[in-house]
Amino acid sequence: MSVGKRLSFLIAYLIPVLAVLGYYLGGYYNFLTLAVVFGILPIMDLWIGPDASNPKEEDVPELQKEFYFRFLTYAWAWIQFGLVIWALWEVQTQPLSTLEWGAFVLAIGVNTGGIGITVAHELGHKNTKIEQWYSKFILMTVCYMHFFIEHNRGHHVNVSTHEDPASSRKGESFFSFYPRTVFGSLTSAWNLEKKRLGKLGKSVWTLENEMITSMIIPLLFISAVTGIFYAITGNLNWQVPAFFFVQSWIAFSLLELVNYIEHYGLARKEVSPGKFEKVLPIHSWNQNFSLSNAFLFQLQRHSDHHANAGRRYQSLRHFEESPQLPYGYELMILLALFPPLWFKVMDKKLDEWKKQHGETSVNSSGKREPATT
Repeated sequence: MSVGKRLSFLIAYLIPVLAVLGYYLGGYYNFLTLAVVFGILPIMDLWIGPDASNPKEEDVPELQKEFYFRFLTYAWAWIQFGLVIWALWEVQTQPLSTLEWGAFVLAIGVNTGGIGITVAHELGHKNTKIEQWYSKFILMTVCYMHFFIEHNRGHHVNVSTHEDPASSRKGESFFSFYPRTVFGSLTSAWNLEKKRLGKLGKSVWTLENEMITSMIIPLLFISAVTGIFYAITGNLNWQVPAFFFVQSWIAFSLLELVNYIEHYGLARKEVSPGKFEKVLPIHSWNQNFSLSNAFLFQLQRHSDHHANAGRRYQSLRHFEESPQLPYGYELMILLALFPPLWFKVMDKKLDEWKKQHGETSVNSSGKREPATT
């Protein structure tokens, strides 16, 4: 891997700087993070263009071992924790206008969701205790710790089938998908833990149930922060927990927007009742714009991630046979928020890809739809 590509992953660290800078400049400058992420970055994506280069397979074992790439994810965990604590302290001690409060919480949510959950996702797939701990540590700051359970043991098993709440269907708007994925993922995670504990002969009503602790830990965290700030300032400020929960909602909503984009309309073939074909690179949408791929730790090379979940972000490959998104995730997120535009762009691309490859999709009723000819 070239030095330039190695260093490109540092771009993610500019986003918390923008949030802090915008806050101290005040007023409308709090929108600086959003302007860069959803405005300037997509323009630069189109200007710089895609990067379809893949690492040489003989280099992958050593590339996977390089601590530099893991360090970037470990460091982000502490940056995010510090960013959240700092933001809550500012809300505790400084008077903010309604506009500043709203723009500030959006800036923090873009950091904790857009990058933070992306890093937590990467770490959560690894089999070392320290990386899994960091994943949960990050997810604690956005009240979405159950993602660690459902994503790894649910989504990766059921992806691109009607059984997966995080796989969107053709003709399903994001606003229909959102409650289905949020509540469906909670239910799935609970059932996964119930099944795991049942095999051990244990009740679900125990602190060994990670679903219970995933709900308790964020509440304990924000209660402790609010209490410490009260002890320091003598002011019990309701805005501190409010800010924490709003930025969490923004963060996990960004995650679900990305989930909506990543598998829209794609379906695995059912080879026998309840049994589906192996997850292949054709079951995820892909995108290779250089800048946004570096910004998101190559999350947009999602096809390889699902086909080979153990590969670290620096080793993920581009597959030509995978369906390709027209833009990076930043623009696709904006497009998903306007369903008529989304359907106009993505249904056409989906039909073209199905026709070319003879594949099927899942429609909004959960039924398989054959390739058009």
